Amino acid sequence: MLLSKQKKIDKGNRLLVSITVMGSAGPIRFVVNEKELVGSVMDTALKSYAREGRLPILGSNLDHFVLYCPIAGTEALSPWEAIGSFGVRNFMLCKKPGVDKAIDGGKQVGDATITRKGAGSWKAWFNKSLNLKISSH
Repeated sequence: MLLSKQKKIDKGNRLLVSITVMGSAGPIRFVVNEKELVGSVMDTALKSYAREGRLPILGSNLDHFVLYCPIAGTEALSPWEAIGSFGVRNFMLCKKPGVDKAIDGGKQVGDATITRKGAGSWKAWFNKSLNLKISSH
């Protein structure tokens, strides 16, 4: 009887990480290797977030985001450290301050332009709706 040799591949310890995105409904959960870099985990989180169609739309540029460990302190994690070196599985992904204030061709880019599109004076809307009703007679 021949015994087949089983090839054992050392994948290291795997972790189920939970990443909460500021402004999103719930955390993103996926399995990573504990030796994987923080930058790689951030990239996977942003891709999963976009693939699931979550709101608000974030983009995929890693330079615009930081990953925090709420238990370890208020310092952002270095993208070159191993995700398993912190001893925790819950993280928070946030936009860097000042990213929304980028200027492109003299116009402001970011959430401010999107929210401004729907924002308006309710008085102007009310007066316009009254004018339409009066002029229709």
